[in-house]
Amino acid sequence: MGIKNSSIADSMFIHAVLFEINPKEVPSYRKDCRMWAGYAGKAKGFIRYLTVKRLDYKNQYASVYEWSSKQDHGRFMKEYHDWLVSKSKAKVKVLGYYNLKTIDEIR
Repeated sequence: MGIKNSSIADSMFIHAVLFEINPKEVPSYRKDCRMWAGYAGKAKGFIRYLTVKRLDYKNQYASVYEWSSKQDHGRFMKEYHDWLVSKSKAKVKVLGYYNLKTIDEIR
């Protein structure tokens, strides 16, 4: 196991969106997530995407994106956000947006 202390210059930017989703909408949400991740995957600075279920909370899911920088994420959102929202099919309730920055990494 290695510990990497990240400097501000090389730390990753993480953007997470927490949703409440009716169980009947989950398949559509997951399909929408693959669509969003497909476009993100072609954008500069994209590292990875995760769809996660929040344990011990009913019907809560999160979409989590890792980017090289906040600027890379911002460019993607400016270009694609509204269009991707218009193409998304699932009915979801946004519970929160979280912008995070890595400071330590252990693998």
